[in-house]
Parts: sequence; structure tokens; C-alpha cells
Amino acid sequence: MVSLKLQKRLAASVMDCGKGRVWLDPNETPLISMANSRMSTRMLVKNGYVMKRPTKIHSRSRARKTLVAKQKGRHSGLGKRKGKKEARLPLKVLWMRRTRVLRSLLRKYREFNKIDKHMYRDMYMKIKGGVFKNKRVMIENIHKLLNTKKAIEKIKNCFK
Repeated sequence: MVSLKLQKRLAASVMDCGKGRVWLDPNETPLISMANSRMSTRMLVKNGYVMKRPTKIHSRSRARKTLVAKQKGRHSGLGKRKGKKEARLPLKVLWMRRTRVLRSLLRKYREFNKIDKHMYRDMYMKIKGGVFKNKRVMIENIHKLLNTKKAIEKIKNCFK
């Protein structure tokens, strides 16, 4: 068997591709082995004795499928996790989110005169102290306080 290393290298250079993509016709080995210049290699390419193989296709369909599943929340079990819980989503970030939500709601309540400035201050300090787990709990607490306030006012009006 004749070594066609030079011809393969020249063909790769002429066709502007890698040596792996060069195909040399096995039936025309003696003719190809005679080619020792770029010009003769170009003639072989033109005649079809040397060809460029098509690029290998690397499909991303499976990758896209898994990405959709991950967006739905799949593949995120204990075995897939790297990094501690705190590193993945810090408690400080959770605290900041919760606090900002509660404070903005409190501000809206004060603007719409649902609560007065004294109650606002009291609630604000409770938020800072971490009394409320979430928005619902805080709203329930506000309603409870408002109801007790109304009840006290009713009682006061009865004794007038």
C-alpha cells in the first residue's frame, strides 16, 4: 500500500478543511500517489478523485429537550446538586426578597389610609424583627389588629 500522507495534507490545504475530512478514492490510489504538488491535487479534486466529506452533525435536540425539562423543575434532585444550600440560594437573598415585599405592601397600606402612621411604625419594626413569615401572615395580623381596634372603639362609644 502506497503512503498518501502528503497527498492528503495537500488536499486538506487546497480544500481548506482538516485531514480527517479528506476522502481519497481507493480505486485511484496509483493516480493519486503521482500527485505531489498543489496544482496536481487541484486537478484530482476537480475530477472527483479527492473529495471533502460532509461535516458531522452534532444534534442539540436532546439538549433542548432536557433544558425544557429543567425549566419545568425536573433533574434538580439531591443527586444533581453541587454546592451547599446556602451557596445555591443564600438565606440573605430570601430575607431581602421577603422584607422588600412586606415593606412595599406596608407602604401601600399607609398610602391608601388602611393603617395609620403608628401602626405602620409598629408593623415595620415587626418586619425588621422577622415576625412575619410571608405576606399573608402579615395581612392577617393587620386585619386582626384593625378588628380589635374597631371593637375597642365600639366599646368606648358605648360608654359615652
